[in-house]
Amino acid sequence: MGTATMSAAAEIIVVVGARPQFIKASALCAAFIAVGLPFRLLHTGQHFDEAMSGVFFRELNLPPPAWNLACGGTTHGAMTGAMLAGIEEVLLREKPGMVVVFGDTNSTLAGALAAAKLHIPVAHVEAGLRSHNRRMPEELNRICTDHLSDLLFCSSDAGRDLLAAEGITRGVHVSGDVMADVFFSTLARVRAGGPRERFHALLTLHRAENTDDPDRLRSILAALEQSGVPVVFPVHPRTRKALETQALPLPANVRCVEPTGHTEFVALLDACAVLLTDSGGLQKEALWAGKPCITLRDETEWTETVATGWNTVAGAETAAILAALKRPVPAGRPPALYGDGQSAPRIAAVITGFMDHAS
Repeated sequence: MGTATMSAAAEIIVVVGARPQFIKASALCAAFIAVGLPFRLLHTGQHFDEAMSGVFFRELNLPPPAWNLACGGTTHGAMTGAMLAGIEEVLLREKPGMVVVFGDTNSTLAGALAAAKLHIPVAHVEAGLRSHNRRMPEELNRICTDHLSDLLFCSSDAGRDLLAAEGITRGVHVSGDVMADVFFSTLARVRAGGPRERFHALLTLHRAENTDDPDRLRSILAALEQSGVPVVFPVHPRTRKALETQALPLPANVRCVEPTGHTEFVALLDACAVLLTDSGGLQKEALWAGKPCITLRDETEWTETVATGWNTVAGAETAAILAALKRPVPAGRPPALYGDGQSAPRIAAVITGFMDHAS
């Protein structure tokens, strides 16, 4: 675990770069404002276009980033290296009191590594997740970031236990999940707007293990076609490119739409009967919305969702996906997991205490 010392400066630099991080940051930044913690946003540019970035800043009332490194759209190594250099330059100049990172992207790792090398404390929000698949870039990012961090905020007890198994016990807090803070308020606002037209399946697909493997992608598309159910598919730019490059047509029952902002996606989730996804965070959002989830991966870091019966890990095999689509919906409401919607204030309070003690 990180052993950095506190800078004299009290400002926090919050590193974001990908769509889920904008959502998480919106909750935490609001909590920082509420307790008077000064902060600025550093956007790595990992997600950079209007549909994947700009709309989220507007919808979520995020302040504009003080820095935008424009490091998206290249290979993992080149992207992470460019981010590391750009973040380091900012940190050397600004000398913040802390760097906050979220989740498991290249932006997460670059922010944590740049700060730790300069002995600036690192807070990792959504720490302690493990899929136990080191072929996933996200898994490597998580492991490294957790071992570099001074404060580690876990979404559940399972995260704390996984960290303890790796020898990380200092600075660990079970805070709940900041995604829940935003999701519950957005869902209430969506439902207050009245009912939406219902449809069967909502699909998201963006991970390289699926988009860059023609066999997996073809198998997923075959399952969608054979299911015959109406599917709404907000298409990630990476997936659109993969479909075009591999000349794979979409089944007639799949309706493509452009990537959506957070509010519109929550509305789609609320209107569907089932979610198919290879996202991590959406497995939680499906549970919170009371929707069965079919995870198009071979494992998940959100193991509690599977234990509830509301999430089925189907991988990319056509037969497994079709079988999951035929599973009955679990009885009753899903259990409450990952917090009560007040995670960001808890995190802000811990960071305030840490910075007061170190100053």
